[in-house]
Amino acid sequence: MSEHPLPASGAAVAPPAHARLGLVAIFGATFFELVGYFMLTPLLLLRLKDGGESTALAGVFAASGWFGIFLMVPFASAVTRALGRRPTLWLSALIPTLATMGFALSSWLSLWFGLKLVAGMASGLRWVLAEAIVAEFAPPAQRGRYVGLFETLVGVTFVVGPLLLAWVGPQSDAAIWLAFGCMAIGLGWSLLIPRVPPAADANEARVGLGGVWHALAAHPLIMTVGFVGGFFESGLTAILPLYGLALGLGAVVAALLVSASGLGSALMMLPAGVLADRMAHHPRQRWGDARAARLTLMRGCAWVTLLGTLLIPFVAGTPWLAAPVAFVWGGAGGCLYTLAMIDIGSREQGITLVNSTAVLVMSYTLGGVLAPALGAAALQWSPALGFPALLVGVAAVGVWLLRRREP
Repeated sequence: MSEHPLPASGAAVAPPAHARLGLVAIFGATFFELVGYFMLTPLLLLRLKDGGESTALAGVFAASGWFGIFLMVPFASAVTRALGRRPTLWLSALIPTLATMGFALSSWLSLWFGLKLVAGMASGLRWVLAEAIVAEFAPPAQRGRYVGLFETLVGVTFVVGPLLLAWVGPQSDAAIWLAFGCMAIGLGWSLLIPRVPPAADANEARVGLGGVWHALAAHPLIMTVGFVGGFFESGLTAILPLYGLALGLGAVVAALLVSASGLGSALMMLPAGVLADRMAHHPRQRWGDARAARLTLMRGCAWVTLLGTLLIPFVAGTPWLAAPVAFVWGGAGGCLYTLAMIDIGSREQGITLVNSTAVLVMSYTLGGVLAPALGAAALQWSPALGFPALLVGVAAVGVWLLRRREP
């Protein structure tokens, strides 16, 4: 598909004022909802442990939310077409808010699992739809800036939520109600979203598993970029403390590697988006069209990931290198995801864009799930050889698959 500075002929056009209000509302709603979510998740895990539940059970509980995301994401386009984009956003904000109230009012474990699953499904629906709408309705010449800013905002909630929980205290009865309050404010912001024009392809676009498969076949690079981004940004972050301990670092310093990765992600996604805008609209296109410019940036991020990973053998003798390497992993991984979202948002609209976003989210999540599992096993088996080989292999495959331009 070609770039679309404006919707195709016959498509409904969102008035600029409504588009701006919609973007502000989605930004605000996403911020408060995710702050509540990142307060709630560690709080519930701590309460399960305080209640005498096993660590394994607490882990299964946390995984049930991700399972809900996996269940819903392939069908996000079908739900969106059936309900409309604005009602779907409302629903995806309402369900986690009601689920949080359920967590506050009941301690029945079976109910908690059910609520976590349903809330995860709603979160997956909102993840896909909010990303797609931001990419579609951002000003074409500033799409990279808006998408980068949105991704940065999401990253900030990873920090703000736990900080609020620490401030209130996980043992405080007010903690869960503060999380509920954040969710409720997010729901209120969602209600401010103006009427979104019907998707131009609502009647002919494929939905459900067929739509996702069609998007994957049309854009295989989405899977590559999403997986590598999720592997290095989200997945490795989960085991960076283990990596630090394997290097002989203290527990506090090892934990700070997570902050280094998060800082790289938070600081680099917006500049990557702005750079994508400037390269795409540069008067002298040395790299081809706007699509080629974005692909050039993706290749650069993939190479930075690989080159940073090649430093791992030297980290054991120079432990201070661990933080810069973690920064590179977080920054390059986050930029890959951001650039992929900018790319599909520049080429697609409506339900088709929702399908492609679903593929990106699923591949990113797959990388985020496999990295800690495979990485932890490699660290236990051979921290000096197996772990570097795994990471270099994934980064090299990413560079290799990005070598050709997608049709």
